[in-house]
Amino acid sequence: MKRVLVIMGSPRMGNTMRAAQGIEERMQGLGEVVFEYCMLRDADLARCRGCFVCFQKGEEHCPLRDDAPDIERRMHEADGVIFATPVYGMNVSGLFKTFVDRFSYIFHRPRFFDKKALLLTTTGALGEKEVLDYLDLVARIWGFEVAGRVGLITPPYDLPEEKVRRNAETLDAAARAFHDSLYRPRRSPGWKDILVFHGMRATFRELAALAPVDYEYWEQKGWLDRKTRYFVEVPVNPLYHALGSLIEWYVGRQVRKEMAGLRRKSDQST
Repeated sequence: MKRVLVIMGSPRMGNTMRAAQGIEERMQGLGEVVFEYCMLRDADLARCRGCFVCFQKGEEHCPLRDDAPDIERRMHEADGVIFATPVYGMNVSGLFKTFVDRFSYIFHRPRFFDKKALLLTTTGALGEKEVLDYLDLVARIWGFEVAGRVGLITPPYDLPEEKVRRNAETLDAAARAFHDSLYRPRRSPGWKDILVFHGMRATFRELAALAPVDYEYWEQKGWLDRKTRYFVEVPVNPLYHALGSLIEWYVGRQVRKEMAGLRRKSDQST
């Protein structure tokens, strides 16, 4: 039996919640699956203070004492996660942005490589692509394999029958694709994923002194070893690897130049 956690970023039981429940109903018809909902509106999730403690010392030293550790635990325990938010102001909801901000350290220390993600948003008219692109960026850098993207147009009035049918077909396809992804191995990463890996590796290799927690995390994972081609053992397209290696060389050079400039300024000021 597979477990799915829905991170619900809507402050109300509206279109986004109904869409998530529609996916749940369809997936349960495909096989045994258990859904759990993390309602961000009900979670004790404080706004990030931007204090950098999670970066400099580790997330366990965060001065905020709220539900963040429990939410991360629930994501680890799930086989798949649905990131769901309505479009608010051409972006994710405030609730969802607070959720992302509270886990900013995962952008430095990714960890969900054995999980699949489904991205879900609803909008009255515009912003669907912008929100899905943002969710895609977050999920991929955190380590998830994105198994699908769902954007539904749900205006505050009755839709024409054709659009109602189109939304239903979209949910059908998404539910099947997400369900299937939970039962197959992780696929090979795309070129963007490879570039992110190499760019991050170049950065953290050079920042051992300024970001010791990140450096130690990457070192313990074996990701700083140049023989490592990606975060996990999966086939990597040779062309993507070559391009990523070039990016890694360039980023590393730029970081070294920046660090040298900072040292010169520090020496001059003293």
